[in-house]
Amino acid sequence: MERKLENFDIWFVHFVRRISIPLARVALFIVFFWFGILKIIGTSPANPLVKDLMETTLPFMTFEQFIIGFAIYEMIIGIAFVLPRCERLAIALLLPHMMMTFLPLIFLAPVTWQGFMTPTMEGQYIIKNLVIIALAFGIAAHLSPIHLLQKKKRSR
Repeated sequence: MERKLENFDIWFVHFVRRISIPLARVALFIVFFWFGILKIIGTSPANPLVKDLMETTLPFMTFEQFIIGFAIYEMIIGIAFVLPRCERLAIALLLPHMMMTFLPLIFLAPVTWQGFMTPTMEGQYIIKNLVIIALAFGIAAHLSPIHLLQKKKRSR
């Protein structure tokens, strides 16, 4: 019985290692692309929060202009995560996006915090982005350094 459990564990670990990066890439695509579409069609539950933040930080732009650009930006992040060799672009686009998504925790504190260290639903929605960052860093950890990629191309 112990040997069967050990064999299953070995199989399971190898299986998860094989699928973890493709699964992470697809998951990030789904989240970013889907949430971007919801913003475009005006059904995103995040739109009111985005509008409040935008009016606080970018008062010179209309919400309608901003939300379409922001949604397309999110969709591009999602697409870049699933396109081969575009992970670096996805992560480069993700970092400023994540910085911007954390701004309501500071600029819209009454909306994102109900008490000390107790987020509202909106605050929880924002804080869960730490998982997205960790997932993107996991993908980045499996990339080959650029100099190794260039050496492989030259040797062909």
